[in-house]
Amino acid sequence: MEFGILVIIGILGYLMGSIPFSYLVPKWIGKIDIRSHGSGNTGTTNVIRTLGLKVGVIAFVGDFLKGVIPTYIGTLLEPSYGGYIAGALTVLGHCYPVWLKFKGGKGIATSAGVLLVISPITLAILLALQFIILFLTHYMSLASLSSAVLYPVFSFAFHKPLPECLFALFLGAFVFYRHRANFVRLLKGEEKKLFGKQSDKRAAK
Repeated sequence: MEFGILVIIGILGYLMGSIPFSYLVPKWIGKIDIRSHGSGNTGTTNVIRTLGLKVGVIAFVGDFLKGVIPTYIGTLLEPSYGGYIAGALTVLGHCYPVWLKFKGGKGIATSAGVLLVISPITLAILLALQFIILFLTHYMSLASLSSAVLYPVFSFAFHKPLPECLFALFLGAFVFYRHRANFVRLLKGEEKKLFGKQSDKRAAK
């Protein structure tokens, strides 16, 4: 393991992660600044709520691929830790992009891209559970929080290598942290559902 290679991998991951597809796609297609609409968040969920599913899917694909590419390059350059370093810095870049004054999304789409490289089977399980939760509750934030909690749990339960378990703890905790406001709103019954409908408690007020 060479420290210099890991630094290069980390910088590559952060810069690619900082490409704000969920800001650029609404700008190109919808001619809007997504930061001035909905929650103001530059993430897939806000794009879907503001411009619809089609535009949201395009933004998602961009954010997903920017998780895949640097993580894959990282594993090629340094098989032991390169993928984890690239993946972590890519998600950080997405959430704190230098191009948008360090105000980005919450990391779900990009994290999914990272996991496609690091642990595709775990990703498939998490996505299946996430879609089930989303279908039953219509809360994207609840589905995302569930994946954040379950990823480290599955990593330890499936006896993944220690570096991946540590990475899973970091990623799960970080994604949960990014969704902390959503978590509070869920507890209060004030969280919005995916397509803009509020919870029954808030709607009743």
